[in-house]
Amino acid sequence: MISESLALLAAAAAAGARWNWWRPVVSGGLPTLMYHKIGDPPPGSTLAKLWVSAADFRRQISYLKEHGYTSITFADWRDAEKGLTTLPEKPVLITFDDGYMNNFELAYPILRESGMKGCVFLVCETMDGHNSWHDPALEPWLKMLTWAMVREMQDCGVIEFGSHTMRHRSLASIPLDEARWELTESKKRLEDKLGREMLGFAYPYGAGAYQPEVRAAALAAGYRFDFSIKQGISRLPWDREKEAVRRLLIRGDDTMVDFHLNMTRGRARL
Repeated sequence: MISESLALLAAAAAAGARWNWWRPVVSGGLPTLMYHKIGDPPPGSTLAKLWVSAADFRRQISYLKEHGYTSITFADWRDAEKGLTTLPEKPVLITFDDGYMNNFELAYPILRESGMKGCVFLVCETMDGHNSWHDPALEPWLKMLTWAMVREMQDCGVIEFGSHTMRHRSLASIPLDEARWELTESKKRLEDKLGREMLGFAYPYGAGAYQPEVRAAALAAGYRFDFSIKQGISRLPWDREKEAVRRLLIRGDDTMVDFHLNMTRGRARL
């Protein structure tokens, strides 16, 4: 009996280490999901955690609908801040970093069918090309969105776009004047191409989000919302002066328990 009790305690401790069920429920915030690639990772990928299968993505979107979440865009959030509208009772932001073609091929149809909306951060100079910043030793290069795909997703009202810089460089590792160029030039080019204001910006690799001079440059470039990769749920109303918006990384090996804990506790894993 003693050995069985010890085994149960060990199992409970292991579960506590793997899942953050013990954390308090977060309320009154804006869960912001962070996806990258939708689909199945290529054989031998060392970045498999950044791939979420289409089936898992569909299950996660169904969870949001079943639990009363309403997806919003950057424009929805900005209009609510201006008092032009109000946010839904349970808002959620569904974001995708980088702008892979699989976002169009797999994520976009699921969002459209479900009546949900998303936001994609584009790397401007890789449009119509491949993810040239990426080390192909980790995973083969991937096709990025084309401008035609971007316009289709924007025109149907399912996807709003933001900036992820010109070349996906770490803004914390380059001279500040180059970082400013990455920020301002990508905003200008995307606005010229898409005919609308770029309200959102996500830091490549999360770099610079907590470096004061880099973050100041991002806000000075004119973005209303800037997004980090720090795990968590930002409170509403968001304190823009305090920090960039936190996000919830959705991993390819997440279970629905993980997803539920992310949505309710702001973290699934230690």
